[in-house]
Amino acid sequence: MKIGLLSDTHGWLDERVLKFFQGCEEAWHCGDIGDVSIIDRLEEQFRVRAVYGNIDGGEVRYRLDGALVFVCEGVKTVMTHIGGYPGHYDPRIAGILLQERPRLFVCGHSHILKVMHDASLDCLHINPGAAGRSGFHKVCTAVRFDIEAGNIKDLEVLEFEK
Repeated sequence: MKIGLLSDTHGWLDERVLKFFQGCEEAWHCGDIGDVSIIDRLEEQFRVRAVYGNIDGGEVRYRLDGALVFVCEGVKTVMTHIGGYPGHYDPRIAGILLQERPRLFVCGHSHILKVMHDASLDCLHINPGAAGRSGFHKVCTAVRFDIEAGNIKDLEVLEFEK
């Protein structure tokens, strides 16, 4: 299954992201969506898994949870907005990671693209950076990858100046 992963759109979804996600079966959004219309647009083309972020208001929070735990093609996954990274997890998610022991942990918030292996959890951590215009980042990013028979592979990154 091909997955498109993004975060921190802050109410703006660039057509380049949608083009990059062509061929994906699912789009995962790691919060700071900014407007429920972003989720609606993604749902027109993909099955969507998403969590709300710290800037998201009532309408987004009404539709989404703050964290998700799910299995996709044999890969247990944890998704949240504020998560940190291996060795520096946010205290609100660290306990969930220890309890759930996912193979994949995805989060946003930092606006910094980061892909790391956590040897202590034997888990791949992906933060897709920020796909929106708001924030300190100079480059918008999103990630695309495959999950097949319990394996995460073929990770690709989209970058464009905001």
